[in-house]
Formats: sequence, structure tokens, C-alpha cells
Amino acid sequence: MRELPAATARRIAVAAQGFGRLKPTSSGRRAVSSVLATTRLLQIDSVAAAVRAHYAPVFSRVGSYDRAALDRAAWSDTARSPRLMVEYWAHEAAFVPVEDWPLLRWRMDRYIHGRWGGARDVAERHPRLVDDVLDAIRDGGPATARELEVALDRRRPGPKGPWWDHSDVKVVCEQLFASGVLTVPRRTNFVRVYDLTERVLPPDVASHRVPEDDAVRRLVEQSAAAMGVATAADLRDYYRLSAAQTSRALDELVEAGRVVPITVAGWKDPAYLHVDVRRPRTVDAAALLCPFDPLIFGRARTERVFDFHYRIEIYTPEAQRRYGYYVFPFLLGDELVARVDLRVDRAAGLLTVPGAFSEDSVDAQGRRGEVAAALAGSVRAMAEWLDVDVAVGERGDLAGDLRVAVS
Repeated sequence: MRELPAATARRIAVAAQGFGRLKPTSSGRRAVSSVLATTRLLQIDSVAAAVRAHYAPVFSRVGSYDRAALDRAAWSDTARSPRLMVEYWAHEAAFVPVEDWPLLRWRMDRYIHGRWGGARDVAERHPRLVDDVLDAIRDGGPATARELEVALDRRRPGPKGPWWDHSDVKVVCEQLFASGVLTVPRRTNFVRVYDLTERVLPPDVASHRVPEDDAVRRLVEQSAAAMGVATAADLRDYYRLSAAQTSRALDELVEAGRVVPITVAGWKDPAYLHVDVRRPRTVDAAALLCPFDPLIFGRARTERVFDFHYRIEIYTPEAQRRYGYYVFPFLLGDELVARVDLRVDRAAGLLTVPGAFSEDSVDAQGRRGEVAAALAGSVRAMAEWLDVDVAVGERGDLAGDLRVAVS
């Protein structure tokens, strides 16, 4: 079995995600399309400390683009500009290409009673509620769960609880979304609007069924192409598949010659190399990566590939945070060399950097000035994209150098 040097595997992984390969483009739609074709999914998250997670990976790979173009790609459908992507449970909640929606029908079948517990209890208490919700949407058009509560006169009295404290109507909407009966034609203030899937997706997509084994094999191959080189656990995690599903698919893909079993120096587990990956000698990249970027959302893989321990600290009490609330790792070339805590203060018109931290290897290699200059360029570029100015704080060993470089 062939062994790859760890540095080669790292460059393959970075290049497979589009870094150093996708070119800046003035067309927002082309930018979104090129990144989606490469990553195959854009994770969605509600945190908006700097910029919502689904916008950031496109910027990281192609630079400044019109975020409204991504909104149109996800939530607008016209003859001239058909919908490019649709929301569903992939890695987590994510946008996937419209044509990939049938590859997840097997998961929708498993979620017939919802993704979480609670739908069965609601059905026992309100046997007609599913039909009532569907009738209301069918007759009244797309609606949020709150709008449906009003339409069905099922408004819940008292204050609303935390985000997981769903009303019965919301539980039913999420059950129908998870099972593929409803989908999300748009969001309003980041709240899901629900509609019948057959009214949102093209008929040939909405009606198409792919046998589970075939669908999973295609998902695993897409994961292999998006990651370049990966372990079975990595491939399983990209679309949150089971170990058994992934193992069967890999056996078939190896036999078909689509992936090649290899070892990577320093990796404990065997790996798989997609046959079509690029093997660049260098990668020309300087990019801020949001916490949910597909290059790094697998934390174990991030540590293995980049020797970079990364955990999001949103739920860590402020006094116990090591790096900050919403920290972006910084990719320079094919290495993660620093991390910055980023916030946008819209009222002040500022992209604030409360903390900036370099990796130990930066000082060991005497690269602090180089890293600070490159990071300053990326921070300024993000601020310009978001139409704000930059303010660098005091926390972290790189903050002083970054402040000088930014100014």
C-alpha cells in the first residue's frame, strides 16, 4: 500500500477544497456555484457574530462577492436563474446542490417521524395536526411555524422558551421537513419558511428516488473528492453516515477504481485517495475560515491533517475561553498558522478583532511578521466585503503585530 508524506496529504486536502484553485470572479452566482461544486455543501448556523456560516466559505475561497447572490441561489427560483441549492440535513443543517436532494431521500425515509424525539408524542395528542399543517400550507402558501400557529389558532400562551423549546406546530413542521414532505423555499430573519416540496423543487428532482446503497456510494465519493485524502471516519462524517454504510460504499469505490487505499505518514488509520485529486507542490492561499467551514468542521481531521487543535468556545463561559467567542483559524499556504476572534459591531461599523493568536510553529520558524502581514490583508479584505472598518484588540500574542500591520 502506497504511503503519502503528511505534507503532501495536507496540500491535497487544502487544494481539494478549492483553495489556490478557484479564481476570484465578479459574478456572485458563479462564485457560489464554483464553491458549491467543490465542497458539495455549505453548513448553516444561526450564529452571526461576524457573518453567518454559509456565506463565509465562498468568501474564503474566491474573495469578495455579493452575498445576495447566495441568497438568490438558495431562496429564489426563476426561469433565468433557477435555484442552485436547497436546505437539508447533510453534515448538519446545510445547503446542498438541488440535484443532490434525491441522494438524501433514504435519510428522509428514516426521519418519517422526525429527526428528534417528540413528534410521536405530538401525534398522539393531536392526531390531525400533520394534516392541518399541510392543508394550511397547501391553501395559504409558504409560512413560518409562528404564522401557522396563528392560522390554526394554536398560539402558545406565555413567553417562548429557548430555541429547542418547540411548539407542537413547530415540531410537526420540522418532522415534515426532515421527512422531505416540506422544504424551505426561503428564510425570513433566518427563520425557516416551509412549503410543499413539490412546489419548490423541479418535478424530476422531487419525484426521483435513488436506492440507498447507490445514493450512499455517490455521497461517499463526493466526500472523497471534496476532501482529497481522508480516513473512513472522515468520509463518514462529511454527510454523517453510519460506519456500515461507509464501509460498504468504500469497498465498492475501491473495486471501481474511484478511490485508492493508502497510508499517510503519521496517521494512525488507513486513508483513501480520490483518483481525480490534484497533487500540487504548493498552495497559494490566505484565508480566514469560519468555525463551520468544510475544511475544518471535522475537528479530529483538522488536528490530524494540520496539527491544529480547534474547538468552538461559544458555549464556554467567557472567563474560561482560551481564544474567544467566535474564532476563525487562518490558513496560509497549506498550514493553519493563527486564529482570530472576530465580531462585527454594526452600530459602530467595525469588524473587531478582540484577540489574535499565532501557532507555536510561527515563532519557531521566525514567521511572525509574514503571518501578521498576510492575516492583516485577509482581515482588511473581510472588513471591506462586510462594508465596515477594522479595530484590533489587545488579547493574544499576535495582536500587537496584527494591529501594526492593519494600520
